[in-house]
Amino acid sequence: MREPTYLILVALGAGERHGYGITQDVLDLSDGRVKLGAGTLYGALDRLVDEGLVAATRSETVEGRLRRYYALTEHGGSTVRLETQQRLAVARAAATHLGLAGGLA
Repeated sequence: MREPTYLILVALGAGERHGYGITQDVLDLSDGRVKLGAGTLYGALDRLVDEGLVAATRSETVEGRLRRYYALTEHGGSTVRLETQQRLAVARAAATHLGLAGGLA
């Protein structure tokens, strides 16, 4: 799973979000490294909806602009939790292999 996709799923793990909220969460989670443009975000969300990992939950118009909301599905939640466990295992092994302060706790 590519990092932007992973971070979108992690952002939605905190609850329902609209597109701008997701982009801000991804920016925060990545410490500013991953900046999602609207086309990239909505393309990824459409794909995640098609894969059954995310559901479009509602939409509203705010100041003349459509705001779409998304949430993790049950399958999306289990997928992002498993991906997180795998990434943690790799990070721990890498830290130990590199001799970084005895590995990660």
